[in-house]
Amino acid sequence: MESVHDHVITVLTEKFDIPAEGIAPGTTLTELGLDSLAVTELLVTLQEQYAVGPPDDAVTGEATPEDVAALVRKLQSEEQRPAGQGTQE
Repeated sequence: MESVHDHVITVLTEKFDIPAEGIAPGTTLTELGLDSLAVTELLVTLQEQYAVGPPDDAVTGEATPEDVAALVRKLQSEEQRPAGQGTQE
């Protein structure tokens, strides 16, 4: 099974035609050539795959693929947490 990070990379290469060798760790979405519309499209694609997704304003072009994957994993873990097991405020 493909990890969330690997899936983000797959989406970037297949949907946005970004060469995999151009996606170095720490490269921002803007540096990869994604504008705000493309970032939104990336988030929608991830929401369809994982049934969770960050709000549109949670990810900017300054985020890296690693940041996006970490946010999706965090949202997944929050979704799986039983009711009443949220973080204390």
